[in-house]
Amino acid sequence: MNAYRDLRVALLGSGSVGSQVARLLLDQGDELAARIGARLQLIGIAVRDLDAKRDVELPRELFTTDAEQLVLGADIVIELMGGIEPARSLILRAIEGGADVITGNKALIAAHGPELAQAAEQVGAQLSYEAAVAGAIPIIRPLRESLAGDHIVRVMGIVNGSTNYILDRMDRFGDSAEEAMRVASELGYLEADPTLDVEGYDAAQKATILARIAFHTDVPVDSVHREGITKVTLDQIEAASRAGYVIKLLAIAERLTTADGLEGVSARVYPALISREHPLAAVHGGKNAVFVEAEAAGELMFYGAGAGGVETASAVMGDLVTAARRHVAGGPGIPGSAHAELPLLPVQEVTTRYQVMLRVHDEPGVLATIAGLLADHGVSAASVEQAVPEDEAAGHASLVIGTHSAREAELAATVDALRANDAVVAVTSVLRLEGNS
Repeated sequence: MNAYRDLRVALLGSGSVGSQVARLLLDQGDELAARIGARLQLIGIAVRDLDAKRDVELPRELFTTDAEQLVLGADIVIELMGGIEPARSLILRAIEGGADVITGNKALIAAHGPELAQAAEQVGAQLSYEAAVAGAIPIIRPLRESLAGDHIVRVMGIVNGSTNYILDRMDRFGDSAEEAMRVASELGYLEADPTLDVEGYDAAQKATILARIAFHTDVPVDSVHREGITKVTLDQIEAASRAGYVIKLLAIAERLTTADGLEGVSARVYPALISREHPLAAVHGGKNAVFVEAEAAGELMFYGAGAGGVETASAVMGDLVTAARRHVAGGPGIPGSAHAELPLLPVQEVTTRYQVMLRVHDEPGVLATIAGLLADHGVSAASVEQAVPEDEAAGHASLVIGTHSAREAELAATVDALRANDAVVAVTSVLRLEGNS
C-alpha cells in the first residue's frame, strides 16, 4: 500500500457524541488507517468552554474556541455542535475550503440540507449525515445508495426514542402518561423542556430528511403534518390493546396518487395505531426502527439504538471512513440524486383508517344515527365496540368505531359531524391506523 498523507480532521463540538468520536479517533488510529489507506489526524476540537466537564478524558491541547480557524486547516470537518448557527456558517466555510463535512445535526439538515448539499456539489466535496436520523441505525446510506435504483413507496418509522419509551411504558406497564414521562425524565430520555420530543418536532425534522432522500424531492419541515403524544391517554392505550393494536409515534413519508391522478409526496408525524403483528409494534423502550417499502426490494426494517453517545458516534465514524477513502481514491464527492420535485400533498389526501372513541347517549337509535353519519360522508364502519354504560346515572355509554380506508378529508369531516350531532356527548379519541393490517 502506497503511503498517503495524513488526513486532517476537525471536530466541532465535544458533547456526548463528539467526545466519543474523538476517543474513537485517538484509540483506533492504527485500525482506521489500515481500513482507509491513510492516517486520520485529529487537529483540534472546537468548544465554547475549554473547562467544561467532558464525558471522555481527552488531551487538553486539542481544545480550542476558534472554530473558524480550525475548519480552514481541515480536510474533513465533523460538526456535532447542534443548532442552526454557527453550525451552518462553519459548514459552509469548510465546504468553500474544499473540506468534506460530516454532521449529525438533524435540525440543520432539515432546515438547510439542500443549500448545504448544493454548496458541496459545486466544489466536489462530500456532505454526509447518517447520524442525523435514528442514531446508530444505518438508514441514510441505504436509502441514498443501496435503494437508489428502486422505487420507494413508503418510509415509516419510530425515530424518537423518548416518545417510544413513554408510549411503551403506558402499553406494557399500564403507566399513566404523567407517570411514564416522570420515569423517562429520571432516566434521561427527556430534557427539562420535553417539547421537542413530545410535540413531534424532532420526529418531523427526521421525516423531512427521510422524505427528501427517499423521493428525491425537497420537503420543507414546515410542510410536514405534525401531532405529538401529549393527548394520548391510558384509555386510548387500553382500547388499542383490546383491538389488537399498539400506539406508536410514527414518522411517515409516502408516495401517493390523488383521486385526480396526481402523484406526490406526503410527510407526516402523529401517534397512530399499528397492529401488534407489525414489526414496528415490537420496538420497545428507547429503540428506533425504520420500515421501508420498495417496489423491488419489498419490505425492509432497520432497527437499533436511536440515540446515545457511543452508538451515534458509530454512524459518524462510518461517514468519516467513507469520506476519507474518497480522499485516498480521488474524485469528487457523491452528490444527491437529481430532484424529482414531486408535489407535496396535504394530509387531507392521505388514505388511512380511523379508530374513533365516542361517549354517546345510551338510548335506542343511536347506533343507526352514527352509521348514517358515516355513510353520509362516504365512510364505512369496519368494527363497532359498545361498552357497558360508563355513567349509568347520566345515561351515557361508550362506542369504539373502527373505519374502513378512506381519504383523510372524509374521515375528518365525519368526526366533525359526530361532534356536532345531538346523539354524541363527546368524541373522546381519534387515532389513525397505519400499516398493512
